[in-house]
Amino acid sequence: MDSLGTLGGNNSAAVAANNRGLIVGLAENSTLDPNCIPPQVLDYKPVVWRGDTIHELPLMAGDANGGAVAVNDKNQVVGATGMCGSGPPGAIPVHAVLWQNGSVTDLGSLGGAVNNFAYAINNPGQIVGVSDLPGDSTGHAFLWQKGVMTDLGTLPGDFLSIAYGINNKGQVVGQSCDVNFNCRASLWQSGVMIDLNTVTLPGSSLYLLVAFDINSRGEIVGNGVDQSTGVTLAFLAVPCGQDGDVQRCSEVAQTEVDIANPSFILPDYIRKGPRQRQGFGRLGFGLVTP
Repeated sequence: MDSLGTLGGNNSAAVAANNRGLIVGLAENSTLDPNCIPPQVLDYKPVVWRGDTIHELPLMAGDANGGAVAVNDKNQVVGATGMCGSGPPGAIPVHAVLWQNGSVTDLGSLGGAVNNFAYAINNPGQIVGVSDLPGDSTGHAFLWQKGVMTDLGTLPGDFLSIAYGINNKGQVVGQSCDVNFNCRASLWQSGVMIDLNTVTLPGSSLYLLVAFDINSRGEIVGNGVDQSTGVTLAFLAVPCGQDGDVQRCSEVAQTEVDIANPSFILPDYIRKGPRQRQGFGRLGFGLVTP
């Protein structure tokens, strides 16, 4: 393991890499920012590493901080820039952005002023993330392609959604939550968002909370909770029939679930998580000075 270094500060984080060896993330510099909320005291910038060399990416005008969180095999990088905050989440994302050919592009918003964040980009250049609605009281998952940002909506009865991953087929995964932050893992495809819990095998005690990524085989990873114990667990969801078990697909197809009324109410300690998951909080870190 080799240290990738910083921009002169104390901390850095490598978040993603592509098949060409480009690594993206964020790194502190040595600038003390009075707008930071302790324990965060230094500015941090979006960066890429080529080999062991770090390169700082440009910010949107007026922003002081940012982070790069995803990269495709065309070296197109996405993330957010904004204002310094406290860790975690470490920053207030203002602009969802795309970096390519040495420049930064604002992807726009769904009407909100803050909490605009691009989380993933596939090789065709489609980008997903979250953007606040007008008034900044909630945000929705978005799909950005060819210069247009589309609101992916929420599951029935919900008010908040976030898109975390997209594969090269354009399938999008994430999370949808009601006003009490009872959340469920979601899949968006062919213009429709579905609750992943409605297409799992009947009788399972695992409730799927959030889907973080999906590959080109349609395999999905994320976090769930065991309804019998309350323990949170990682999950891998594999499309039925992919292993040749057609009978299991039939069992799922015959299961009727009310998508608008989740059957499991999450414990309080779990419902606190989605409130912090937007922005850099989804990555599980906030950069602080020891």
